[in-house]
Amino acid sequence: MKILLFGASGSGTTTLGNEIEKRTDFKHLDVDEYYWKKTNPPFQVKIPLAERNENLKADFINVENVVISGSMVSWGKEWETSFDLAIFIRLEKTERMERLKKREMERYGEKLITDKNIQRNSKAFLEWTDQYENPNFNGRSLKIHKNWIELLKCKTLTIDGKMELNEKVKTILNEIKTCYNNV
Repeated sequence: MKILLFGASGSGTTTLGNEIEKRTDFKHLDVDEYYWKKTNPPFQVKIPLAERNENLKADFINVENVVISGSMVSWGKEWETSFDLAIFIRLEKTERMERLKKREMERYGEKLITDKNIQRNSKAFLEWTDQYENPNFNGRSLKIHKNWIELLKCKTLTIDGKMELNEKVKTILNEIKTCYNNV
């Protein structure tokens, strides 16, 4: 079974993907691992689309049960038909932005105060993610995600990002069980 978890930055897709991997036989793949080159500090150099798709596909097809976390709207039309289940995690802006600010502090620590490049990149990232609900924003946005849901050729489910992690996992495990029983 192939599952996609997606939503705004800070909605909890990676955390949920990791937890599903811990509790099941599903392999978790996070699209950030394919989108960004390994750098220190992280998230500085993007991998070209063709290369990232090739790398992700190689891992995706070699695993029977996989859960992918991250937005794949711009990765190509082929991904619209690649999943058995897509789960959109929706988290309201205030809590999402607080999570992201905390994560930036944990990720960069003192460098967020002392390194001008990291400060600039973090500020730009937070400003970008703050635009998610803006219907006129051309980056990753709620509008683009809602439109993409309509294009997906699989069952889709929306989960409230405020739910406790255990409840989200239970909801997904029940959905997996339902999908297997309907085969």
